[in-house]
Amino acid sequence: MIDTLQDALGSSIVLTDEDLVAGYVHDEAEWAAYGRALAVVRATSVYDVQQTVRWAIEHDVPVVPRGAGTGLSGGANAVDGCVIISLERMNKVKEINALERLAVVEPGVVNNDLRDAVAKEGLWYPPDPASAPWSTIGGNVGTNAGGVCCVKYGVTRDYVLSLQVVTGTGEVVRIGRRTAKGVAGLDLVGLMVGSEGTLGVITEITVRLRPLPDPPRTVIGYFDSIVDAGVAVREVAAKGVTPSALELVDRVCLQAVDNYAHMGLSGEANVILIGEVDQPGDTGVRESQLLQEAFTAGNATFVAETCDPKEAEVMMAARRLAYPAMEGLGDLLTEDICVPKEHVPEMLRRIEVIAAECNTQIANVAHAGDGNLHPLMITERGDTAARERAQQAFGRIIDDAIALGGTVTGEHGVGLLKMPGLAKEQGPHVMAMQQAIKKALDPHGILNPGKVLPVASPTGSVL
Repeated sequence: MIDTLQDALGSSIVLTDEDLVAGYVHDEAEWAAYGRALAVVRATSVYDVQQTVRWAIEHDVPVVPRGAGTGLSGGANAVDGCVIISLERMNKVKEINALERLAVVEPGVVNNDLRDAVAKEGLWYPPDPASAPWSTIGGNVGTNAGGVCCVKYGVTRDYVLSLQVVTGTGEVVRIGRRTAKGVAGLDLVGLMVGSEGTLGVITEITVRLRPLPDPPRTVIGYFDSIVDAGVAVREVAAKGVTPSALELVDRVCLQAVDNYAHMGLSGEANVILIGEVDQPGDTGVRESQLLQEAFTAGNATFVAETCDPKEAEVMMAARRLAYPAMEGLGDLLTEDICVPKEHVPEMLRRIEVIAAECNTQIANVAHAGDGNLHPLMITERGDTAARERAQQAFGRIIDDAIALGGTVTGEHGVGLLKMPGLAKEQGPHVMAMQQAIKKALDPHGILNPGKVLPVASPTGSVL
């Protein structure tokens, strides 16, 4: 079968060497299962993608789309007998339109490369996951990625205007629009964003841009306890401030960053909050003051606005480096819950209780301003008992987030790791609706099977 695909696309496009294929079979979710792939198609055009999907339909072979592989939920992991479509070589910025404030890109464009390209035109693409130096726009669209700025400016879905997609029947379609307004038909773009390759393979993306913001004012707060920092987050919301960033980093993460990048931050505090406001003039001054008041109300031991842009960038860089730095501490199981801002202190308190009761080390980083928390369970490599305890903690954190009116994933996607939690959060009737959509758009069942949605029984109930 693979020979016919190689004949159609060429041996430089279709990789079958086991050692080369092995580099594509999983993402960064260390604890998510993955299978063996038949081949990797390193697509360079929509033609390559379409021909691969049509071939897969003909031969009943699963297709797993993949960007840069920076995901944290196993959404890009291979299933046995699949063909992986890698979109990393489709990496052109095809258009930047300053008048309409939009850009057209291929899915393999790296997030920061797009941001740098549009900045030359005085424009800005806000979604900025911590993986922005490496993750691709296609992957960001697949998971509806968020990031530091999203507390004020929204997530990827808020910036996607239109898509070119290879469907589950092998057709190439365009959905969405380039206009500022448009309500014709159902919102298929909104449906496709966050679908993690289960409804189609995205081959082109048109994104909305904004003018570059003014340089932000940065407020730093040090706290003895993570619950106090959570109270400060709640107080920020209570004061009516919408910061352009509000990030939380605890001592375990700070120590890891110090070991990784020698920044010397871990001796400063048990928990650090980094707040930014980007309103100009007196409004920005007032919002900075309100942030400081909120931090003080949360029992901060130190609060200050930094006037040094380099110092502010060091603090934010420490936040962005938290995950790669933590990888050196052992095996990581990463959460991505999101709770209402009023419940951030309580959720952080519950995480501390779960860590103690499950005898599991849990570090914390967070996009705290929008309630998106990333507890990271750390275990020594090879310690099976510790992994079991961490998995128990993982499940309990999800249950508590749902109980507080939250969700199992704010930006990483469901993938494999969050499927049980998704079923708990949404219930059988909503899951059946989603399964019906999946069946309609992927009638052959080849698009990233076994991810996101549990299998439906013949009666339509979710198993």
